[in-house]
Amino acid sequence: MFDAVAGFDWDIGNRAKCQKHGVTIEAIEGLFNAQIAVLPDPVHSFSETRFRAIGKTVEGRSVLIVFTLRQMRSETLIRPISARYMHRKEVRYYEKAVADSE
Repeated sequence: MFDAVAGFDWDIGNRAKCQKHGVTIEAIEGLFNAQIAVLPDPVHSFSETRFRAIGKTVEGRSVLIVFTLRQMRSETLIRPISARYMHRKEVRYYEKAVADSE
């Protein structure tokens, strides 16, 4: 899915919302270069298809990122919508869901 992605679509709005919970822009972008689980988010996919990405930062903290893919000119960009560190209970739930799907 991310082979054809050219980069990220950031602006003032999504930067502030993503950093609100202490996750840095560098951590968010770095997550997409690591092993992540990407799940569809049909409940929140009203006007555009949204996804949830779950992975670990370089420091080992689990992060949940909601994002969509945007076309700008001829390029596909990842547009992060929100990001936050996950609670232990969520980490266990998602690790089980990923293991069950494999």
